[in-house]
Amino acid sequence: MSKRKTLRALIEAPEILAMPGVFDGFSARLTEASGFAAGFVSGAGVSEASLGWADVGILGFDENLRAARALAGACNVPLIADADTGYGNAVNVHFTVRGFENAGLAGVMIEDQVWPKRCGHMKGKEVIPADEGAAKIRAAAAARLDPDLIIMSRTDALATHGLDEVVRRLNMYAEAGADLLFADAVLTVEHISTIVRSVPKPLCVNMGFGIRKRSTTPLLSARELEGLGVAVVIYPRLLTAASVQGMKNAIAALKEQLQAGTVTDRPDLLVSFEELNELVGIKELERLEQHSLTSGQLRQKYEGAASRAAE
Repeated sequence: MSKRKTLRALIEAPEILAMPGVFDGFSARLTEASGFAAGFVSGAGVSEASLGWADVGILGFDENLRAARALAGACNVPLIADADTGYGNAVNVHFTVRGFENAGLAGVMIEDQVWPKRCGHMKGKEVIPADEGAAKIRAAAAARLDPDLIIMSRTDALATHGLDEVVRRLNMYAEAGADLLFADAVLTVEHISTIVRSVPKPLCVNMGFGIRKRSTTPLLSARELEGLGVAVVIYPRLLTAASVQGMKNAIAALKEQLQAGTVTDRPDLLVSFEELNELVGIKELERLEQHSLTSGQLRQKYEGAASRAAE
C-alpha cells in the first residue's frame, strides 16, 4: 500500500492517529523508529531549526519544499506537509500542492491566514475571507494528481471571529474538497466537541506542549480526544522543544567542563556515536556501498573476459 493510501486509511480508522511533528532528519527517523505510523512536518519547526527565525512567514515556499522533500525521503512513514497559506492565491496553491505531491508527501495542509502568517498560538493573527479560503482548498483538491493525496484545511478564525465562524469555514472547506479539517488554537473541550459534531469530515487537533502561559488548547490525552470523536492529533512542537532543551543541557555541561578544566563523556546527555549512526541509516548505506562494489567487480570481470575473447 502506498504512503498516501496508508495515511488515508489511518485517518479514516476508528482509532485516533497520533502524529509527532518532524522538522529534520533526526526527528523523522526517530518518529519511524519509535513505531509511529505517520508524521506531521512542522512548518514552525523547519523555520526555527533551519533559519533560526520564529514562525511568522519568514520561511518561503522553496525552502519549505526542499526541507519536506528531504524528510519524505528520510523515512518510510507518510508525512503531511505544512504548506502555510499556499504562498499566494488559488493559482499559487495549485503549484504549491503539485510541488509537495511531486516531493513525495502524503498530504498537504493549507491554512486561511493572511500572509505573512503567524504561528497559530501567537497573537495578532488575521484570516482571509472565507470564500477565498474555500477557493484555495478547491484549487488544492483539483491540483492533486494522486486522488489519495490528503488535503488538510486549517482555519485560524477562532481568535478573530469566534466558534460559529470556525464551524462555518470548516464546512465550506469540506465542501470544497478537504479530506481532513483542523481548527487551530481552540480554547476548550467544549469547542472541540462542538466542532466534531458540526463538521462532515475527520477533525485534527493540535496539542501544544511546553506553553507555560496556557491560554490556548487544553492538554488532553489521545484517548480523551478519541472519545470526543477526534480523528487525528498532532504534536508539532514536542520534538523541536525537546531538542532545544537537550542542546541547552549539553552546552551547559560543556561550559562547566571548560571552566573546571576537566573532560568527561556524558552518556546521560548524549546518544553514542554508534547509536546515532544506526539511526541515520549507516547499515543501509554500507549495504548499498557493498552492492555497488560487488557490481563493479563483476562488471570488471566480465569486461576483462570479453576483452580476452576478442583477442
